Amino acid sequence: MFLGTHTPRLDEKGRLILPAKFRDELAGGVVITKGQERCLYVFPGAEFARIAEQLRAAPMTNKAARAYGRVFFASAHDEVPDRQGRVTIPQHLREYAGLDRDLVVIGASTRVEIWDRQAWDTYLAESEEDFAGIEEGVLPGGL
Repeated sequence: MFLGTHTPRLDEKGRLILPAKFRDELAGGVVITKGQERCLYVFPGAEFARIAEQLRAAPMTNKAARAYGRVFFASAHDEVPDRQGRVTIPQHLREYAGLDRDLVVIGASTRVEIWDRQAWDTYLAESEEDFAGIEEGVLPGGL
């Protein structure tokens, strides 16, 4: 499970050093793709394969599943982190997420998310009230 918030920087070659606490689980390879709210999702290979299987199981007649799958797979980039735990974020994904130099990398349970630092700060400020008001329907059984 990926947890926590980290604030690495993107180097001049578009590489990110993965947080040390995530490296072991991601060492075998990652898939980076577009996420919602203009962040990037980083999946370990096995988790990406699990999600891919769920999308394959959706009927081809489901328009939303087709649309989501197109963007999800077309924007996906796979690679194995180097010995320093670095991965290259392709230009098209950096542009989508508005990534500059300062990043925020968060653990989001089964995935890692990469955010532009300013975008993350804005997202947190705008969603704090929603978070505080979440009702039991979102979390079955409550906390």
